[in-house]
Amino acid sequence: MKKLQQGSGAKLWQKAKKIIPGGNQLLSKRAEMFLPEFWPAYYKKAKGCEIWDLDNNHYYDLSIMGIGSCVLGYSHPEINDVVIDAIHNGSMSSLNCYEEVDLAEKLIQLHPWSDSVRFARTGGESCAIAVRIARSYTKKEKIIFCGYHGWHDWYLATNLKDDKNLDEQLLPGLAPDGVPKSLTGTVIPFKNGDITTFKKILAENKNECASVVMEVFRNSAPDIEFLKEIKQLCKQEKIVLIYDEISSGFRLNVGASHLLWDINPDICVLGKALGNGHPIGAIIGKRKIMDAAQSSFISSTYWTERVGFAAALTTLDIFERDNVIIKVNKTGAYIKENLLKLATNTEFNLDVLGIDSALVLDFQYKNPLLVKTIFTQEMLKRGFLASNVIYVSIAHTVKIVDLYLSAVKEVFTLISHADKSNQLQRLLEGPICHSGFSRLN
Repeated sequence: MKKLQQGSGAKLWQKAKKIIPGGNQLLSKRAEMFLPEFWPAYYKKAKGCEIWDLDNNHYYDLSIMGIGSCVLGYSHPEINDVVIDAIHNGSMSSLNCYEEVDLAEKLIQLHPWSDSVRFARTGGESCAIAVRIARSYTKKEKIIFCGYHGWHDWYLATNLKDDKNLDEQLLPGLAPDGVPKSLTGTVIPFKNGDITTFKKILAENKNECASVVMEVFRNSAPDIEFLKEIKQLCKQEKIVLIYDEISSGFRLNVGASHLLWDINPDICVLGKALGNGHPIGAIIGKRKIMDAAQSSFISSTYWTERVGFAAALTTLDIFERDNVIIKVNKTGAYIKENLLKLATNTEFNLDVLGIDSALVLDFQYKNPLLVKTIFTQEMLKRGFLASNVIYVSIAHTVKIVDLYLSAVKEVFTLISHADKSNQLQRLLEGPICHSGFSRLN
């Protein structure tokens, strides 16, 4: 077991916070979300589910796996080949790359209800495009939503009216500073599964509502009847229904998960796993609605860059060829089953939520953030990047998973004994991790 120490990555992170507001470009990769002061923070190399930090320390990644973007593992050789080929042949030119059309056709084939596709490079901007299209099509402005949908003005505007509107939508404490106050009241939240509140909100705003935006699921299985009822109400009121499947896509099937239950939206947004770590976002939908993109200006130079399209096409081929969905869910089920067994055997208070390919460890203690931080701290000493989330990939072999479970047994035992003797705080070697958005300095 390695001794916990401040490595080059942890020191570089302290420097980064002084010259990069927020430290980096993504909240979910902040060191404070894992192990403040000791998280390695930066990598030299990533392959499969293995990562080498700036000091050449080796870790197995049993945590967020590129924020869920790398279902096929890091640096997949086949995807590397097509990406390198795309770069060698020119990733940008004054003409369009043909892969853009190929990918549009492939996504329509996977989602037969759709017949039109636009592309972007990130999930947040893809959601913003979908909302812009819905507003352009309906000539209305209000958005009713549940779930997490990124950083753009249309979404954060809900916190102008009540700064706690987003607290139950994944990330608490998201400040709307910089969002025009004129957007107050244009975005209205509802809770997943709460059809009564949704109907009330819809009744009060249906004449002004352009779209309902929602995730199909996140940390639990979808409520099918809830989804069906919302779809029916949107159809009845001629409101554009947008499914954000940036996180849920490619976890239960190849493409968007809503296909499994034949509950089709008007627009669906895909990202993350679509490019297996290469930037690509897709907005797929019905042509009569999607054509409204031509009535608004939606355009960007790097949405035409070649690498994302090439990577996505090969990613989809591998998903279909190698039965990836079956494999990652089988591995996830194995991890979940054994985590719960270990918890029982060590008297560690744990529940495991989420679908098998995206597990959430629910530490059932009075101070779950303290327990999460200690868990991450002790697993890091044992050579694992670990947290309360596990995005499963095909790179997570049984051998690697068993090594993880062996380390977990030690850590669960350590925490359980410390808790029983009221010594948990003494195990902590640094500050407690953050749970959501907050200023770093």
